[in-house]
Amino acid sequence: MATVETTTTQPRERILGAATALLAEGGRDAVSTRAVSAAAGVQAQTIYRHFGDMQGLLDEVARRGYASYLAAKQAQGEDDDPVTRLRNGWDMHVAFGLANPALYRLLYTEPRPGQQFAVTGDAQQVLLAIVERVARAGRLRTGVEPAASMIHSAGMGVTLTLIAAQADGRLSHYEGLSENVREAVLDSVLAPAPAPAADDDVVARPGTGSRSAAVHAVALKSLMRDGVRSLTSGERTLLGEWLDRVAAEDSAVADAATAGSAGSEAGTAEPGAGSARRP
Repeated sequence: MATVETTTTQPRERILGAATALLAEGGRDAVSTRAVSAAAGVQAQTIYRHFGDMQGLLDEVARRGYASYLAAKQAQGEDDDPVTRLRNGWDMHVAFGLANPALYRLLYTEPRPGQQFAVTGDAQQVLLAIVERVARAGRLRTGVEPAASMIHSAGMGVTLTLIAAQADGRLSHYEGLSENVREAVLDSVLAPAPAPAADDDVVARPGTGSRSAAVHAVALKSLMRDGVRSLTSGERTLLGEWLDRVAAEDSAVADAATAGSAGSEAGTAEPGAGSARRP
C-alpha cells in the first residue's frame, strides 16, 4: 500500500504524494478518502481543508502530473515547421499516456458531464495554436477546429488502445499503430507542401496543382482571426461562412478527383488483362 514520509513534509504535500501513489498503483478507485488519509497520516478533514473535496484533490494531482508534459509541448520553438510540431506533439501525447496510464485515464476517461480538467483544456489550446499556424502556412485543407478535433480524438483513441495493450503485456503486437494512424489523420487534413517554382521569377498561381482553393480559404479565415478592421463584425462573419463553403466544396472536388485518378491508374495498370479474359 502507498505510504509517504509523515515527519518531514507538510500535510498538503503528503496528501498529494499519497494520492499520486495510490492513483498509479490502483487507478481512480484506489484514491479514496480513507486510503489517502491512512497513507498520508492525516485525518479526513485535513484533506477537505486543503482541497475542498476529493475531486479538488484529484484536480491538483492531474495538474501536477500533466505540468511537465504541457510545458514540454509549449516549449517547442515557434520557428519550427508547424507540421513537424504536429507530429512531435502527437508522439509526446502518446508517450505521456504510456508513461502515466492511470493519470491519463483519469484525465481522459473520468466521466464528468459538462466538465473537463483544466489542464486538458490548456493542452487543447496548444493544439489549436499549432493547427492555426499550419493553416496560416497554407498547409491545411479543412477548418482549424475540425482538424484539431480529428487529431485530438484519434490521438486519444490510439493512446488508450496502447495503454490497454501495455497492461495486458501485448504492446509489441501494436508496433507501428501510432505512426500509421498519425499519418493517416494528417494526410486527411493537410495539403501537400507547395512545389518550388521552376523559375525564381515565376510564382505558382493560387488554385493550381496542390495549392487548391480550399487551402487558401482556410488560410485566409485563419488570418482573419487577428481582426480585419476594414470589415464590420457582420461582414467578417459572412466572409467566414463563404470561406467555409469554398473550403468544403473544393476539398470534396479534390477528393473525388484523387479517387478518380486512382481508379484510372488501377484500370490501366494491366492493359492486356481485360482482353485476356474475353472469349
